[in-house]
Amino acid sequence: MRKILFIAIVIWFSLPAFSQKERKFVRRGNNYFEEGLKDTAKLDTISFGKAEVAYRKALQIKPQDFHWNFNLADAIYKQKKAEEAASEFEKLADKAEKPLEKYAAYHNLGNSLLQQKKFDPSIEAYKKALRINPNDPETKYNLAYAMKMKKEEEKQKQKQNKDNKDKNKDKNNKDKNQDKDQNKDQNKDQNKDNQNQDQKQNQQNKPQQNKISRQNAEQMLQALENDEKQTQEKVKKVQALQAQKSTVEKNW
Repeated sequence: MRKILFIAIVIWFSLPAFSQKERKFVRRGNNYFEEGLKDTAKLDTISFGKAEVAYRKALQIKPQDFHWNFNLADAIYKQKKAEEAASEFEKLADKAEKPLEKYAAYHNLGNSLLQQKKFDPSIEAYKKALRINPNDPETKYNLAYAMKMKKEEEKQKQKQNKDNKDKNKDKNNKDKNQDKDQNKDQNKDQNKDNQNQDQKQNQQNKPQQNKISRQNAEQMLQALENDEKQTQEKVKKVQALQAQKSTVEKNW
């Protein structure tokens, strides 16, 4: 896959009307910037940082100069400080008077926003750049790249939302099954407790065969006493009859 193309526009100092001191700072900044571009295998933030310092010193002498402000913003961007660079390029795009300057500011604004994964604003910045310079291949490529990254982000978000919904659905089903099993166990335990309670109640209500009440015992004793009394009376009667018979026999 091709890497995204970035415009690194350094506007070189060439007008003799500038002061000698400003010329020194600008030339120094340009040299540091060019040094940072040499090694394409890695990012030389040290050289770009030195270029930023030099451009700021030049701007202390001429703060409204568009060219040095542009180079300053570009040096900031090259240090991966995309948010700060985007702020600088946006200001430059608003105040640029020449079409080429405005175009370059919008293009690099799009790059700074794209580096932050702010796809919608970066797409808008590239479109503004293409309205000024519609045939620029680098801006067209960067616009297409930003639109592609936006679609991939949207697909990823949709996938994440779907995964979250499925995860929540599975969790809800699991919770429902757990509640169902818990209720089933609770009902089972309750039924078992009810059965035990019924058995206990039945045992309490069942007549005790080996035990008699106090009232029944007293009734049985009373019946035995009555039988004994009747038996004794019968014995006495028999003895009386026998005594009388013996007396009669003796008189004979």
